[in-house]
Amino acid sequence: MSFRQAAWEEPLLLEYSGENRTGFMPIDEEAERLVSSVKRELGNTAREKLDLPELSELEVVRHFTRLAQQSYGVDIGPVPLGSCTMKYNPRLAWKISLSELVLDLHPVLLEEEVAQGVLEIMYDLQEWFKELTGMDECSLQPPAGASGELAGILMIRKHHYEHGWVHKNEILIPDNAHGSNPASASMGGFRVVRIPTDSNGQVDLEALRHSITENVAGMMLTNPNTLGLFEEKIAEISRLVHEAGGLLYYDGANLNGILGIVRPGDMGFDIVHLNIHKTFSAPHGSGGPGAGVVCAKGPLKEYLPGRIVVREGGRYKLKKPAKGVGEMSYAIANIPALIYSYIFILGQGLEGLRAAAVGSILASNYFIKLVSNVRGISLPFNSRKPRFHELVISVKKLTEETGVSASDIARYLLDRGLHAPITYFPLIVEEALMIEFTETETIENIERYAQAVKEAVELAYREPDALKNAPVNTTRKRLDAVRANHPATVTPSYKVAKLREEGKLE
Repeated sequence: MSFRQAAWEEPLLLEYSGENRTGFMPIDEEAERLVSSVKRELGNTAREKLDLPELSELEVVRHFTRLAQQSYGVDIGPVPLGSCTMKYNPRLAWKISLSELVLDLHPVLLEEEVAQGVLEIMYDLQEWFKELTGMDECSLQPPAGASGELAGILMIRKHHYEHGWVHKNEILIPDNAHGSNPASASMGGFRVVRIPTDSNGQVDLEALRHSITENVAGMMLTNPNTLGLFEEKIAEISRLVHEAGGLLYYDGANLNGILGIVRPGDMGFDIVHLNIHKTFSAPHGSGGPGAGVVCAKGPLKEYLPGRIVVREGGRYKLKKPAKGVGEMSYAIANIPALIYSYIFILGQGLEGLRAAAVGSILASNYFIKLVSNVRGISLPFNSRKPRFHELVISVKKLTEETGVSASDIARYLLDRGLHAPITYFPLIVEEALMIEFTETETIENIERYAQAVKEAVELAYREPDALKNAPVNTTRKRLDAVRANHPATVTPSYKVAKLREEGKLE
């Protein structure tokens, strides 16, 4: 069974363009006057060179409908991107969070009296996130996970600077961390110190001990880690970092694996960021919409960014933390995404959230069981240890024996109508495929995905070129990975190239 059918290549609107076609036909004189009043007056300017496509309304509708048919999302089938959780987004939450009523809400632009309803929702969210993370206060402002990371780093820096500890200029980061961790630390002005992974797939404690100096400002860590393994020595890690005067920062990307089971605050973390568009079901992709709530405990809560919703005398107000690091975005960030998470949490309750974590753990380990005996596939770092919300398998042996790489396997899955997993991450695993199904996938879908992986491996040993040429049933065939990352080198379509030659398109 395939989750979608192969689609044709959809031309650009410029390539559909004809002559004397219009997408709007005024039905009366008043409408005609309205259209005329907003028409661009070109005059004798360079704008006359604009060669905009001329299309009928039907052509435009068909174009975007066909593009939608070629798109793949969680509404089509599993999106098992390891570390980039994409679970099903309930339609009720979608309907409410994108309604005109919600989209017009803005707690800062509205009068306080009018904004009481949305401020109450924000306040409840803060309270729920505090309880789920074991923190003392939360800011809903950061507009994405990376923004929440940077906020946490700025909080660490300001805390140390205000105490006169300007020598603390190092952030410890495991070598299996998400790439945004070292990027955020570097942007915050810190030197990144890499901590290796031990043979069990966890932080190498001996290396950590040797890396800790008086210059350590903190450590960024996610737990479970990127390999899907729980850092069992987190209490010792916390002790070592804190004894050196450092702070412990929790990357919330993997919270879905422990939600309602254990809290970062109870592990010793001082700052936590949450990916609302991952753990709490708000849709995401192509850079948004997202939200990157950041929470803190103890004195660190005074450094939170933006504004916090407080309740005073039965009313809700926005208040800036005493030593806040400033604005990470305008006002209180992405209201629709936050309301989406509000509806999701309200519908699940604490037991439902815990069940979500357990379901994601079961999904990962069931998939491991299905592919554990497949030739050419291995589970690196302690294969006997259960994984949490995600897993990383290696096809290094398959590559050595057939020449078929992890990238080839991923492209073959596209031909099967399946979304490819993340490839070549974490970097400490050669020929890695990183997979996360989340709790929303059915047993049957997990089995279909595992079967497709098995068939890909069998084909690799029998006919490796079939995978090296994949995909062949998709809108776009195999791309040159280097050229695909350098858009300027991509050859444009014939008509676009011709328009550029004629000076009609820059």
